[in-house]
Amino acid sequence: MGKKLIKLNALLTAAALGIGVCYTLPNYVMAGKGFVWITETGAVSFKSECEDLIIDGAEVATKVYNDEYPGYTGEGFVWVTNSGTMSVKVDAPKTGMYRLVSRCLMYLGNEGEIREAGVSVERSDGSTWSKTVKIPHTNSWNDFSFGDIKLTKGENTVTFGGGWGYCLYDSMTLTETDAPDYSKATAELNDPNATPEAKSLMGYLKSVYGSHIISGQQEIYGGGNDGNSELEFDYIKDTTGKLPAIRGFDFMNYNPLYGWEDGTTERAIDWTKNKNGIVTASWHINVPINFENYVLGEPVDWKECSYKNYQASNSTFNTANVLVEGTKEYDYFQAAIEDLAEQLLILQENNVPIIFRPLHEAQGNEGNYGDGTSWFWWGDRGAEVFKELWKMLYTTLTEKYNLHNLIWEFNSYNYSNSPTWYPGDEYVDLVAYDKYNVDNGRDDGLTSGPNESAISAIYNYLVELTDGRKMVAMSENDTIPNIENLTVENAGWLYFCPWYGEHLMSERYQNADTLNEIYNSEYCITLDELPSDWLSAYVNGSSVTTTTMETTITIPVTTLENTTNVSTDTSTLTTKQTNTETTPASTSESIATTTETTWMTTTTTSTSPSTTLPLRVKLGDLNLDDGVSVVDMVYLNKYMVNIIKFNDQQKCNADCYSDGVIDSSDASALMQFLAQQIDSFPVGS
Repeated sequence: MGKKLIKLNALLTAAALGIGVCYTLPNYVMAGKGFVWITETGAVSFKSECEDLIIDGAEVATKVYNDEYPGYTGEGFVWVTNSGTMSVKVDAPKTGMYRLVSRCLMYLGNEGEIREAGVSVERSDGSTWSKTVKIPHTNSWNDFSFGDIKLTKGENTVTFGGGWGYCLYDSMTLTETDAPDYSKATAELNDPNATPEAKSLMGYLKSVYGSHIISGQQEIYGGGNDGNSELEFDYIKDTTGKLPAIRGFDFMNYNPLYGWEDGTTERAIDWTKNKNGIVTASWHINVPINFENYVLGEPVDWKECSYKNYQASNSTFNTANVLVEGTKEYDYFQAAIEDLAEQLLILQENNVPIIFRPLHEAQGNEGNYGDGTSWFWWGDRGAEVFKELWKMLYTTLTEKYNLHNLIWEFNSYNYSNSPTWYPGDEYVDLVAYDKYNVDNGRDDGLTSGPNESAISAIYNYLVELTDGRKMVAMSENDTIPNIENLTVENAGWLYFCPWYGEHLMSERYQNADTLNEIYNSEYCITLDELPSDWLSAYVNGSSVTTTTMETTITIPVTTLENTTNVSTDTSTLTTKQTNTETTPASTSESIATTTETTWMTTTTTSTSPSTTLPLRVKLGDLNLDDGVSVVDMVYLNKYMVNIIKFNDQQKCNADCYSDGVIDSSDASALMQFLAQQIDSFPVGS
């Protein structure tokens, strides 16, 4: 037996026994008592007392002047005033995301006040990254997360502290970031009266979440591009040969002030009914700048209106009054909702569901106006007013106007106080983020040009905002992340949607080759790859719902590309499922790698109306990357000891014996296949 096979068998045996496969790591730290270890799950971590790091411009202390801060560990803590930092060199075993947490105490200020600090990394590949964080005042030692940092395999230097900090740092850990648990995200809509089409769209989104990203593109609104609303879409078609699956619209021009018919509603209906595309929509609703002298119902030139906050526009519109019946602001907002509802009802009557993103970017440019207000008027009176405004819009549209074709998408940020802006799970179906980091907040080590980072630190923050209960989308963006970053960073964005104009079509924001690559990758879903029945087939998050279901599966043999004289016989597996089970639908072609695969066809019959459902399965491929590797062995063993759950696609792939059950015989078969002791599935065919 060759050395390669011996090593493989050792890895497979460890996986089969549920043993974490450890990396061979140096016990590497630049200074003092830090150490590296492998956890039981195989995750890599680094831990150190802060006084044992490389300290620059700060000092180790046990008290500040005469004030003591008991509870620190080790020999003391690092007292950082403003420019002081701590650094450590860590030898990363692989490229990926690592979370930096420091036990610290922000001792200056009062309850609720924040100070700034920074974190940066010089990576082994020569790239750099940095960001500013905001640490809230605390009266005791607390664990503060600096977020997720991308490290490349090899030696990386991580530095943190500094800024307008005045903070005490006790210890730090740097731990490999866990991949998100996409299964926790719900496919259920909050609206109990949601239309079947809205339910089916939500079910489809859930079926691809975490395994694919859906392509999208915002159209220009209000007659821009000299009236050519197809300019961006023609550019995508010419560049990639494809079109996006999602089209972004804006209902801004349906308003009580200067409103005009710009064809938005008609184009949205056409996109879904005639092109089989998905609709998302925002609402840049304007208010009169001179609201104090505005008479309700009178027209106002668009140049005298604004959707910006009152600090920037000098508007006399008081957002807080929108919540108070009898005020002019309340009456104006109700009139604006009526205009909006008229268009949304037309879409509902045409069975068009909408990913609806109103009152977006509410927290906006937090802190940069001195009082924490947003870019837009709907956020300029703070979080509490905004949340009540969101709830008012939600209840008015669903209850007064009986609009039930909406999937409510909340636009969040990742500031330390962003959770205070969240309206609540009962009013939100999806969470979204608007990525604009070509000019600011770069994390790719470059100073100009497209920023193809997947911003997984922000993605993970937003996942944790709802403990993974809501799917997370990139509702606006400049540069589309590239495939490598999306996969390496485990950033499972539901969809992307570049803003119109130069954000899509200029070299400053997009690399045409990268655009072409992602549009033609198997990871990205384009318009032609949407299921033809997505409007109806995914109600309740699935393609078919039954009470008692018999499934007949015909499974051809999967063979290695370099194997000759291998049989291609088929076998048949029949299983009985009960208790209202559902079978998710496959979404798009799987990635072709080093194996040649013939996909199976599943015919499903039930006591409910019969449905024929194509299901594409590749035996042994449990992480659904279209390859069979040691990773799949780890997946199988984690499933068998109830660490993870499989969807129906994975369950079919795991049944290597084609006997209707998943047990140790399937694990043994997968081990044999990886060791090249057998060359095809199913075993015994």
